Amino acid sequence: MNPLLDRLQPYPFEKLRALFSDVTPNPAYTPISLGIGEPKHPTPAFIQHALADNLNGLASYPSTIGTEPLRAAIAGWLERRYNLPPLNPASQILPVNGSREALFALAQTIVDPAQSDALVMCPNPFYQIYEGAAYLAGANPYFVNSDPERNFAPAYRSVPADIWPRVKLLYVCSPGNPTGAVLSLDDWKELFALSDRHGFVIAADECYSEIYFKSEAPLGGLEAAHKLGRDGYPRLIAFSSLSKRSNVPGMRSGFVAGDAAILKKFLLYRTYHGGAMSPPVQAASIAAWNDETHVVENRAKYIAKFAQVTPVLQQVLDVALPDAGFYLWAKVDKLASISDIDFAKRLYAEYNVTVLPGSYLARDAHGSNPGQQRIRMALVAEVDECLEAAHRIVEFCRGL
Repeated sequence: MNPLLDRLQPYPFEKLRALFSDVTPNPAYTPISLGIGEPKHPTPAFIQHALADNLNGLASYPSTIGTEPLRAAIAGWLERRYNLPPLNPASQILPVNGSREALFALAQTIVDPAQSDALVMCPNPFYQIYEGAAYLAGANPYFVNSDPERNFAPAYRSVPADIWPRVKLLYVCSPGNPTGAVLSLDDWKELFALSDRHGFVIAADECYSEIYFKSEAPLGGLEAAHKLGRDGYPRLIAFSSLSKRSNVPGMRSGFVAGDAAILKKFLLYRTYHGGAMSPPVQAASIAAWNDETHVVENRAKYIAKFAQVTPVLQQVLDVALPDAGFYLWAKVDKLASISDIDFAKRLYAEYNVTVLPGSYLARDAHGSNPGQQRIRMALVAEVDECLEAAHRIVEFCRGL
C-alpha cells in the first residue's frame, strides 16, 4: 500500500461519530443536524427534468473534456458573473465531477514528488481535502492561520520569507469554509505578486460564491486577475460547483477554469484518471448554469434565514454574519469556559443538536489551533428547523 495514506487524518465527521459513540441524545427532542454542509433546499424542478429527459445519454461513453455546449454554458456563466472577457471553452474550461475531486486531483498534476521539501499551502481552518491532496502528491501542507482581525481571512503576511520558495500550490478558499471570509482585491494582488516571484500555482476554491449577504457579490479569483490586467490567468485555476448554487450536491457537477497550459496537463491527467461526467448530468448542468432565477431565489432564502437565526445565537455566542457561505463560525465561551469539543458533545446529549467542533476543522500550527473554542454551524435546513436549533442552543448555553 502507498505509505503516504498513513499520513491522512480521520475526516472531521469520523471524529464526530467517535465523539458521539457513547452518547444517547435526549429523546425529548427530535434530532437536528447543523454539522454537515449539505444543501437541504429543494432541487429546482427544471434541473430534475433536464436530467430525466436525457437519460438516453447513458448509452454513450462521455469524453473527459465534456461536451461543447456544457463548456460554453460554463464560460458564459463565468463571463456574466465576473464580467470577464470571452473565455476559450476549448482550452480554459474543464467540467469536473464536483469541485472536491478536482481540488484533490490538481495537486497530483502540479507537485513534483521528487522535490522532497515541496509545500502545499492552505488556510487554517480548512477543507480537509487540501491536506490530503498535499500528502498524497508527495508534499507537506503548510497552514496559514486565519486572522480574526481580518474577518478570519488567512494571515499571509505572517508567512516567513524562506517558506514561499518551497510552495508549489496554494489553496485559496474564498468565500471560506468554515469562516465565510472573502479575499479582497488587495489580497489577490499580494498573492499574485508572490506567485509571480516564486512560481507557485493558485487553486481558488469558490464553491460558496453564490451565497452572500451584501449587495455586492464576492470577488472571484479570475475576476481579480482580470481587474489587475493578468491576461490568460497565469498560474491560476478557479474551481466552482453547482452543489450549493443550485442545490444539487448529489449530481456532482462542477468545473475548473483558468490557465490553459495547466488545464492541458490536468486534462491529460484526468483522461487517465477517468474523470468524465455522465451525459445526463452534463445536460442538467447546462440547464443549471444557464439559469440565474433559481440562484437569486435560493440566495434570498439564505439571507432571510441568517437574518433570523444569527441574532438569536448572538444572545449566547460570539458570532457574526459572515461575508458569504452558509456557515456560522461561533466562539462558544461567551457565557462559560468550555471547549468546542465538550460543547458539541454536551449539546448533542442534552438537546439532540449536532454542530461541528472547530478544532476538528483546523490543525495545531504556529503555536495554536485557530478552531479551538469555536463551532461550525451549517444553516442548510429550512428556516424553522434552523430557528428551533438556535433556540435549543440558547437554552443549552444559559444552563452552562
